[in-house]
Amino acid sequence: MTQATAQIRWTIHDLEVLPQSEGTRYEIIDGELFVTRSPHRCHQQAAGRVFAVLDTWSAETGLGEAIPAPGIVVSDADSVIPDVAWVSNERLALIEDEAGHLTDFPELVVEVLSPGTNNIRRDREAKLKLYSIRGVQEYWICDRFTRQVEVYRRQAAQLVLSATLLSQDTLTSPLLPGFSCQVEHLFSR
Repeated sequence: MTQATAQIRWTIHDLEVLPQSEGTRYEIIDGELFVTRSPHRCHQQAAGRVFAVLDTWSAETGLGEAIPAPGIVVSDADSVIPDVAWVSNERLALIEDEAGHLTDFPELVVEVLSPGTNNIRRDREAKLKLYSIRGVQEYWICDRFTRQVEVYRRQAAQLVLSATLLSQDTLTSPLLPGFSCQVEHLFSR
């Protein structure tokens, strides 16, 4: 007779007892805890550039808001911090609580890849699945090492790879009328 090992399922309440130190991020996806350190400078610059172009477009159009590193708590077992998010004004009114936290996902979520198999799998598999299940309309994975952006768009009930854009390509989105950015501008020289 074998005894199955029970898998530990983390909740947002467990995060309250973990050590809080600057530069450490805790995320929970489907009850699994992910702990990461503050990312590399180039990672932060890429995320900052994505935020900047989305923020500028948002200010010009008034259609929504770009948010850097928003904490999104959608359930006891799902709490993530994407690098950047964009949310329309209408959706923001529905998903922001009184404390200014997001309680559901915005239309667009962006992750910048960090090195390491576990980090890459988290963004390309676990987060893709979570964002797909939770109704995200578009998901950009920015790879600062290959200087490309993978664009996933909702088709029926899931996010599907729509395009892989290289440095000289232009990033656009049906969610963001008139938005465009050359991919190479998102990455350090």
